[in-house]
Amino acid sequence: MAATRYGRVLANPHTRLLLLLGFAVRVPMFGVAVILTLHVVETLHRTWSAAGLVAAVSTLAVAVSGPWRGKLLDRLGLRRVVGLSIVLTALCWTIAPFVGYVPLLMLAGVAGLFAVPVFTIVRQGVIAATSDEDRRTALAVDGIVVEFAFMVGPILAIALATAFDTRWVIFGLEMVSAAASCLLWLADPPIRSAIAEEDATDAVLPRRAWLTPRFLVVCFVAFAAVLVLSGSDVSFVAAAKHFSQPEHLGLVLAASGLGSVIGGLTYGALPKAPPLFFLLFALAAATVPIGLASSMLTLALGAFLAGMFCAPTMTASVDAVARVVPERVRGEAMGWHGSFLTTGGALGGPIAGWAIDRHGFAGGFAAVGGLGALICVAGVLIVSGRRAQRSRSARRASAWVGE
Repeated sequence: MAATRYGRVLANPHTRLLLLLGFAVRVPMFGVAVILTLHVVETLHRTWSAAGLVAAVSTLAVAVSGPWRGKLLDRLGLRRVVGLSIVLTALCWTIAPFVGYVPLLMLAGVAGLFAVPVFTIVRQGVIAATSDEDRRTALAVDGIVVEFAFMVGPILAIALATAFDTRWVIFGLEMVSAAASCLLWLADPPIRSAIAEEDATDAVLPRRAWLTPRFLVVCFVAFAAVLVLSGSDVSFVAAAKHFSQPEHLGLVLAASGLGSVIGGLTYGALPKAPPLFFLLFALAAATVPIGLASSMLTLALGAFLAGMFCAPTMTASVDAVARVVPERVRGEAMGWHGSFLTTGGALGGPIAGWAIDRHGFAGGFAAVGGLGALICVAGVLIVSGRRAQRSRSARRASAWVGE
């Protein structure tokens, strides 16, 4: 049965095309994120704090632009949005690698504001191209593709940086990303179902009609999951340094990625999905004991076990967004979801770093894992409270009618 679902997803030409183009755009994207830090420190001879500021500005720009870029996708369509993004970002990254620190900072911010919303486009397209029965499986496959891109991108970028100047590596990767984005523009895959296109009207759906507490809870779950993951990455680095084996850090991260792939495949094959809150809590709870690792081997084992809940949690949050908002505003909703993801990723590292400075690498895992669990519990209480309130209101209405 599971093989049948995966077979249907991969047999769909629209889904295959989206997954391939999404991988092609994401690999250089993840690679540049790593090399940009090395470029600031080694080529521009700035501090690590200065490098972190560039990453922070770029990340914040992407987070701010997510909702309105998604809204433009809903209103204008893929080509009109992506075409402008390709031109502006390609122009920025044609200049940015070859200028000083301050212009680089400004150009990275502008490029972030107009970045191609590849995550929103691919996920919307995958949802539109698959049936409700296969949606979760298709999103799981996309989550696995993201995981592979996250592993391949930095490895490829670092390998290139050992042979070429970081300026040309950044330029080359960004041009590859622009070329892949051009292919996405040419393909122009549908990001809404045919039924939704036929039923679409010019009337604007008020944001209050879909920006509900239920939707926001899903976004906060995504925020918490990425906070845990990004904080764990920093903690892995600190642990490798503690064990004086930084050369084995790649194996630990690979173990985490392998766990995520296996977890994603399992999640996509399940006949019934586990609750979103359960997945987040499992991810957070599995992260805390990684701090008890006594060697790189046990660290890798902990990374693998926690990683098994990574792709499922992210996939479940995307699937939940698709189910709680109308399709005609799904682009803006995915943009908000992406902004929460980006913000969680930006905060996870500093929170873990603060805890590591005070309690060592174990403190980093405990801090982000504990915070993720707290957010999960708060979400459960909010949802339970609203359900109880609706139940009381229904009983009062029923009693009033009975009178």
